[in-house]
Amino acid sequence: MGIPSLEETIVAVSTPPGAGGIGVVRLSGDRSLEIVRTFFRPRRALRKIPARRAVFGLLREPDSGAPFDEAILTYFQGPASYTGEDVVEVSCHGSPAVLEAVVRLAVRQGARLAHPGEFTRRAFLRGRIDILQAEAVNDLVRAESFETARLAFRTVEGRLSRRVAGLRDGAVRIIAGLEAAIEFPDEDLSLDRERLAAEMEETSAVLEKLIESYEAGRAMARGANLAILGRRNVGKSTLFNALLGEPRAIVTPRPGTTRDYLREKIKIGEASFHLIDTAGIGLSGSEVEREGMRRGRKLASQADGILFVIDGSKGDPARDAALAERYRDKKIIFVVNKIDKIGRRPRSLPADRFSGRPSLEVSALKGTNIERLRHLIHEMFAPKSGPDEEVIFHLRDKVLLEEALAGLRRAKRMLENGHSEEVVAEEIRVMLGAVGRLTGEIRTDEVMDRIFSRFCVGK
Repeated sequence: MGIPSLEETIVAVSTPPGAGGIGVVRLSGDRSLEIVRTFFRPRRALRKIPARRAVFGLLREPDSGAPFDEAILTYFQGPASYTGEDVVEVSCHGSPAVLEAVVRLAVRQGARLAHPGEFTRRAFLRGRIDILQAEAVNDLVRAESFETARLAFRTVEGRLSRRVAGLRDGAVRIIAGLEAAIEFPDEDLSLDRERLAAEMEETSAVLEKLIESYEAGRAMARGANLAILGRRNVGKSTLFNALLGEPRAIVTPRPGTTRDYLREKIKIGEASFHLIDTAGIGLSGSEVEREGMRRGRKLASQADGILFVIDGSKGDPARDAALAERYRDKKIIFVVNKIDKIGRRPRSLPADRFSGRPSLEVSALKGTNIERLRHLIHEMFAPKSGPDEEVIFHLRDKVLLEEALAGLRRAKRMLENGHSEEVVAEEIRVMLGAVGRLTGEIRTDEVMDRIFSRFCVGK
């Protein structure tokens, strides 16, 4: 799409589609008030529409003068507005026909239909917000839980941006010291390498904390994908149903009931999880079952984590461990199922078989320890953030923070190994470049298009 012209006045419905008590049409641009005044007439004669005050009036067809609704007009004069431009919001009854008529009249008078996210994009281009805040606006609009909304609003307010700005300022100070030593070698501006290394370590710790917050952010904003994996007839589908709280998957005593995968969303606390019930792993002469196993393995390799189910009543630890080893790079919870059939901890499944990974004994059929499992899932895949900690929701942000951290770590190693100031400074610049792209200080049209295309039209 590229960067749309900022000279045009844009218009869109800002409230959700469908009928409602109230609907809002928003315009932004130099001609916003001029355009709206062609079809809005105040109930009380006004020579001038005041800024930041609600004005009650009628919406009229410009040609006939016939009114078709009552409305409240609110004018926000730029730069003290959401976009930094003149903005007008028309609040009328939420009839789709009325809202469409208002937009149609605005377009007839010279406005252009807004692209998805264009109001927020203009706020960014006018310097009202940075990219982190723009992303958070969309996160706030789409939040499915109060905690997600709260954390997104913290970012909208600029708390994450200020944290990142502090990291950038620290990196700039480090570069300034390095550059001084380079540019003025005769001034005896010797570097305190230990102090610089300590500053780098402190900055690295902040970056690591932000990167770690992505797991919780992703689970709250979009949901973590968890594959339920294990051999045939260990109770994967029964566990799937138990976690969902409803009989979603067909369960029979016969092995191999699940031949394809099922996916359902569950909520634990403020976090969402996409559970994927996969076909059992094992030998099979059926082509359909083999295809189901292949799909299950692929889904497990792409998932954020795995619930590896073991039959506790007749487990084969060596075989289960060998199957799980394929996913050693994944976060895994070992679920020892069917404890209702044994009444005590099975000696055939000692804890050391799990290589120190979390494990829990359950009975999916009886519901034993299912709530404990839900708690463990939340704790492992959506760790709760502290009240004053920032959380990142987007993979883009995580990748750029990791790039910044990698550059900083390389710089620290080079500093400690006695490399020249020029080499160390170059690695710090890598970090600054990543931080600049994170906030949008350094931007490309392609990235901007991708970010704002996720927005609704009226935002």
